[in-house]
This record gives sequence, C-alpha cells and structure tokens, in this order.
Amino acid sequence: MEPTPRKRVQHFDAEGHAHFLTFSCYRRWPLLSKERSIRWFLDALAGACAALDCELRAYIVMPEHVHLVVSPTSSSYSTSAFLQKVKQPVSRMARKWLAAHDPIWYEKLTITRGNQDKEFHFWQAGGGYDRNLFTEKELRKTVEYIHTNPIRRELVKDPLDWKWSSAAWYSQNNGLVVSFDYLRR
Repeated sequence: MEPTPRKRVQHFDAEGHAHFLTFSCYRRWPLLSKERSIRWFLDALAGACAALDCELRAYIVMPEHVHLVVSPTSSSYSTSAFLQKVKQPVSRMARKWLAAHDPIWYEKLTITRGNQDKEFHFWQAGGGYDRNLFTEKELRKTVEYIHTNPIRRELVKDPLDWKWSSAAWYSQNNGLVVSFDYLRR
C-alpha cells in the first residue's frame, strides 16, 4: 500500500524565536502509549537539545503525537535537523524492539514501495507542524495549550496528573527551561 504524499512544512529558522513543534505517530496510531517508547523519545529529545544547543521550553507526549516548544541558543540552527535528531533514534529503537518482540506490529509499520523496497515508519511522513513564537505572551499561551492537552482529551482532570509532560516542572520551577534530569526521571 502506497502512503499518501508528504505534506511539506517550511521551517523559518529565525534567530531568537522559539518553535512550537507538533508531530504524529504513523497513521496517528498510539505508538507512544507504552513507557518504553516514551522513554526512547525523551532520551532522544534530551540528546537532540544537548547536541544542537536548544533549550526545551515545554513538552507533552500524548499516545499518538508530541508537542514541543524549543528555543535554539545558537544563531545558526536547523529545525529540520533538530526533528531528525529527535525522531530517527526513536524509530530505530522501535524497529529493533518490534522486530525482536512483536512481528505483527513490525509488519504494520513496514510498508512496501512500488519498487519492492520496504520502509519502517514510526512517525507520520511530513514535517508536522512548526510555528515560530515571537513574544513571551505567545510562548506562555502555547505552553498552557500543551499542558492542557490531556484534559481536552479527557485523559486526566489536572495537567499535573499527566506524567509525560513538563507541567509538573513548570509548577515546581516556574517554567522557562526544562532540565534534562527532569526528562530522565
């Protein structure tokens, strides 16, 4: 089965802007519903932030998608490179784990192209969603939106109850930048 064509997202890598990023699992399946895959993601996120000099402002991992707010600290950066550095390790870990432990899901996530090449997909094709945040007001509003996502989905009643989010960090530390130690808790 051929996947739908990729939707292209243009990234505007303007110095000093935070980025609100959203991307989804393949076919919006709940591939981030297990702790192991969430841990893979959080480790990759911490690694990408450290390697590419980005500050993590906020995050939430939902069962089938992710929201992030990141601020590059370097004047020269690439949002595309950041996304690749976050997504590729997760996909590799999932592929390896599923091949060894769950061949049914491994096959569901492997597509065959017209030329018979096989491709494993953990993430939905395309660039996801990227919006530059220009003001502190936009940043705070976006962080609130991210943290209330599980409430809107009726997964919890209080944002602090969603374990895979920076909401608790914000309530304990008055926000701003999430520590890598917090990600690895």
